[in-house]
Amino acid sequence: MAVAVYPGSFDPVTLGHQDIIERSSKIMDKVIVGVLKNNSKSPLFSAKERVKMLKSVTGHMPNVEILAFDGLLVDFVRQCHADVIVRGLRAITDFEYELQMSQTNRVISPGVDTIFLTTNLKYSYLSSSIVKEIAMYQGDISAFVTPEIALKVLERAEAVKKGARLAE
Repeated sequence: MAVAVYPGSFDPVTLGHQDIIERSSKIMDKVIVGVLKNNSKSPLFSAKERVKMLKSVTGHMPNVEILAFDGLLVDFVRQCHADVIVRGLRAITDFEYELQMSQTNRVISPGVDTIFLTTNLKYSYLSSSIVKEIAMYQGDISAFVTPEIALKVLERAEAVKKGARLAE
């Protein structure tokens, strides 16, 4: 059985992320979306909240599982009994970074390969950071995330502007 891990912070999950998950689920027998608990970033949503949001937008894909993780990606891949890492590429600058990471992961864990999926052109500019930036000014993010996610992002952005702390 071909098992892949698609890692990321998904803060928030965008339509671009959903596109990669959907396409990966058609290629692989099982896709585990790994939600990174990154202590060096200040996420808008906790890992638990991001897992819940991802589950809500991937529920129609029976071969997709959502799990939070911290530590090295290759360790998480091994724990999941996966042999493939899926990464989405928006631009050539993404490729340079992702190639370096995939080669590093291959040295650490020789049995793990990385496959790259190019982003659908309509999402090639899109990032979670852009969505959060627009949301902080209560801008329209409906072209970037599902309506359910948009509501959560705008509510959280407004709360943060009013002094609420970011998720931990």
